[in-house]
Amino acid sequence: MRGREAAPAARLPRPVKLFGAVSLLNDFASEMIYPLLPAFVTGVLGAGPQALGALDGAAELAASVVKFGAGRLADRPARRGPLIVLGYAIAVLVRPIIALTAAAWQVIGLRVVDRIGKGIRTPPRDALMADVTPTPLLGRAFGLQRGMDHAGAVLGPLVAWSLLATRSADVRAVIALSLAPGVAVLVLAVWAVKGGAARGGNGRQEAAQAAVPMPPVAARYRPLPPALFVISLFYLLRMPETLMILRSQQLGVSTAAVLLLWAALHVVRSSASFAGGRLTDRIGASRTMWLGWLSYAAIAAGFAVATGAGRAWALFLAFGIVAGLTESPERALVAQFAGGHQGSGFGLYHGVTGLAALAGGIGLGAVFQAYGAGTAFLGSAVGGLALVLGWPVVTLRRSS
Repeated sequence: MRGREAAPAARLPRPVKLFGAVSLLNDFASEMIYPLLPAFVTGVLGAGPQALGALDGAAELAASVVKFGAGRLADRPARRGPLIVLGYAIAVLVRPIIALTAAAWQVIGLRVVDRIGKGIRTPPRDALMADVTPTPLLGRAFGLQRGMDHAGAVLGPLVAWSLLATRSADVRAVIALSLAPGVAVLVLAVWAVKGGAARGGNGRQEAAQAAVPMPPVAARYRPLPPALFVISLFYLLRMPETLMILRSQQLGVSTAAVLLLWAALHVVRSSASFAGGRLTDRIGASRTMWLGWLSYAAIAAGFAVATGAGRAWALFLAFGIVAGLTESPERALVAQFAGGHQGSGFGLYHGVTGLAALAGGIGLGAVFQAYGAGTAFLGSAVGGLALVLGWPVVTLRRSS
């Protein structure tokens, strides 16, 4: 991609760094809880793999629907700050209430509300970050945000594991303690949106007038840009993390070790996100994303034939590389094709990929339950390989 090299002295804007800190603390709180859900749903509640896919899918469906509307609202810069703070506030206040629940449907309902908060905050946050960041630094900006997000997902499970292992707290107490980092999230989020409003949108508004390799988006974003359509296919065929955790448990990883495995995964994701952001700025978003898809196809095929806990650990940790090579370039591409409609562009991206993940999670969960893990992972790997082979065709058409 042209014009992607950043000057050596260029620095990321302060709001981007603050949102990195917000993401770290928010995921710290969230990931104290999330890794325990597969064992809870299948063990305590007695549900099957399809229920896991549906559970994640229901939460993502709620978030995806909200993202479309939040994205439209975020096209007006003045609305972005309140939407971001509201979205984080919902998550911070709802998560600790899970500690008081007495039935599974209550947990599911609160999880959905938590994801609605994510749906409200994500498009305006990404739009604000894109507007305040110069084009040559987009990869690094989103790489920082994703890297800090995954770093928080390292700390949360480790703290939860420590509290449970030492019997300093039970599961309900651990969930309630997620309120503490949540308070810091709200303080930093307010600071970040004030900084973004002060800077304005100069970085992205200059780039909106430049030629971009993707076609301009119509007022209603129809039809989908080819790149976003293909990205959505990736989310449709990608295995949900809950099913990967369940597969790892089938291969011998204990329930107690899942928290450590989840934390280790995000060590890899965090490191890969920083590297992936820089790689996006250096070789381009398309090539970086293609490497991520190739990595996923290999890892899914490995899960299909793996035996033993050691291989489960190796494959699950390798999966962290995929996030580093896909999340930052995806967002960099969205910032380009959205032009002057950053809010709607990111709303469309998060909404469509969320719906694709919903359909994929339910479908792959059904295959997992009916035909076994090997068949489900092998089918996912074949789909990933098809994207790897088809992406060059899409990019050639874009450049012709």
